[in-house]
Amino acid sequence: MPDVLAPDAFRQQLIGAIPRLRRYARSLAFDPSTADDLVQTVLERALSHWHQFDQRRDMVLWLLSIAHNAFLDSRRRDARLTHLDPHDLAIRQDAISSDPGADTGLRLDLAAALAQLSADQRAPLLLVTLEQLSYAECAEVLGIPIGTVMSRISRARAALRAALDGRPRAEGTPTLRRVV
Repeated sequence: MPDVLAPDAFRQQLIGAIPRLRRYARSLAFDPSTADDLVQTVLERALSHWHQFDQRRDMVLWLLSIAHNAFLDSRRRDARLTHLDPHDLAIRQDAISSDPGADTGLRLDLAAALAQLSADQRAPLLLVTLEQLSYAECAEVLGIPIGTVMSRISRARAALRAALDGRPRAEGTPTLRRVV
């Protein structure tokens, strides 16, 4: 039997996790409206199953797992999202970075390169780099072995480097630094 939080304590932790959940949803969906729908789905599922949450677990990891599974479910239902076309994405500037001083062209290039990754590569890359989860936490969220997380991130980084290095750079456009 799980150690269950009191309803008020559960709600407080849930509310505190919403900003990270929204950021992850936006990085998965690339579209703010779709991301908001995903967050709503996750919150509905979490609230309807609050009594099953084990307080010994990390609330954020639990919610990110729900988000990942809900996103995959929606992709399965909507066959047109099987392969995202970066030219058809409606990306707001804040979908990738909230830094207003960042180079918009670079962000759009990065968004297009991320969109070209398979969901299997994009999800662990974003969980580790954007959400700053450890490989073990990422493996828990995705329900895959840690070695699989490591290999998918490695392939995703290589694909991003290739995609970004292959694009023509305007004079003065900054280059991306490799983050390990």
